[in-house]
Amino acid sequence: MNEIKEKTRELIHAKTCSKELKEVATRWLEGLETDETFKKELKLDIMPIENLIAFASSEEGKNYFGDEVAENIVIHAKEIEANGGKYCDCEACKLVLEILNLFGKENR
Repeated sequence: MNEIKEKTRELIHAKTCSKELKEVATRWLEGLETDETFKKELKLDIMPIENLIAFASSEEGKNYFGDEVAENIVIHAKEIEANGGKYCDCEACKLVLEILNLFGKENR
């Protein structure tokens, strides 16, 4: 459990972590959220690679990131997908995956 808490603290400080996940993670660390609620939010926030490609390719994504950054994200995400990756590899998504895997190990 200590490793999960450590990774959760890192997640809260990740630039790409959503506001909602930061709030749930903070409450979980304080003992105010259940493991199940925390895991549910983690699963909601991890970005499947196909969703990242679709968003960064869209007008909304281009407006959000800017044209050049959006284009680079699409190129990078397609490389991840071509290599078998299922999720975005930003700092927050990597930590979410690590935390979910750690929770899975505890339940074995």
